[in-house]
Amino acid sequence: MADTRGERLQVMLSPEELTVIDDFRFRHRMPTRAAAVRELLKLGLTVATADGNGMKSSDYGVFSRGPDGHTSEHDPDPAA
Repeated sequence: MADTRGERLQVMLSPEELTVIDDFRFRHRMPTRAAAVRELLKLGLTVATADGNGMKSSDYGVFSRGPDGHTSEHDPDPAA
């Protein structure tokens, strides 16, 4: 891929989603968040096979969405 990047993409993330990206970035010693997001996009596009017809953009979050907003699928029960 060319090193020139002429297109800017703005993405809004929840604090939890940003934490996951930062954790990935530091675990893989990546220089920037942008580099981490590009790598995650590359990895995701490599394995993407599902047809997303009829899905809303909110269906594609890193976390499942509960009545109180985004919650991690791996979080213990908050009521416990």
